[in-house]
Amino acid sequence: MIDALLNYKFVQNAFAAAIFSSLLCGIVGTIIVEKKLVSMSGGIAHASFGGIGLGYLLGIEPIIPGLGFSIFAALAIAKINRSSSARADTLTGMFWAIGMALGILFISLSSGYKPDMTSYLFGDILTVTDFYLNAMIVLSVIVVFVVVSFFDYWKGYMFDEEYLQVIGINVLLLENMLFILVAFSIVILIKVVGIILSIALLTIPPSTAKLFTKNLKSMMLLSIVFGVAYNIGGLVISYYLDIPSGATIILFSSFVYFVLMFIRK
Repeated sequence: MIDALLNYKFVQNAFAAAIFSSLLCGIVGTIIVEKKLVSMSGGIAHASFGGIGLGYLLGIEPIIPGLGFSIFAALAIAKINRSSSARADTLTGMFWAIGMALGILFISLSSGYKPDMTSYLFGDILTVTDFYLNAMIVLSVIVVFVVVSFFDYWKGYMFDEEYLQVIGINVLLLENMLFILVAFSIVILIKVVGIILSIALLTIPPSTAKLFTKNLKSMMLLSIVFGVAYNIGGLVISYYLDIPSGATIILFSSFVYFVLMFIRK
């Protein structure tokens, strides 16, 4: 594996993608877990598949319309969540299904050879291109900057929204920003573990960190450490066993989580 890392560009890109995706697992994933937004994040993830399909139909880089679809779905789901809690789960599920259906439709309408969508659905970190890696870096920097710059506000949003409203903070703006950050995170994770498995990677590292600390900042930092360990560990296992990297990362991280949970209990 060391020889491949030193000699092959695609392996170097894979390791870099593992590091940057771990930042998102630790930072945004912690907020998702603490705010109990896993289901809504799943709706955003699956809606992005419509953008991926549109990218193939238009002949452009799929990740660009995928990001657009993710942001639109994120803001729509955030509005649905605010306006009707009774219907939120149902409408989120509709976004989930509509995104997948549009992706399939757009791909079927595209001319020429139909692409293999396995890497987008289930991930293949070894297929990360320079363009995708650069996009990951830019989006990761934006996410880290936004969360670190407004860290105290995020803490208040997660644990005491009413207090923020009393002191005049725009909670609606914070919520919309959060869902946009989730959209960014989903796009970053698509090539690592795929659309279907991305929510697992966003939630397992924070859940593991929560076994050891209740402090928000410590949880984020520990989640990043676990994210790096899970991504690189799964990548190494998949490389030597020649099995799908996305599924291996999720299975490896789940195994470690349950072992640690058992030990802690």
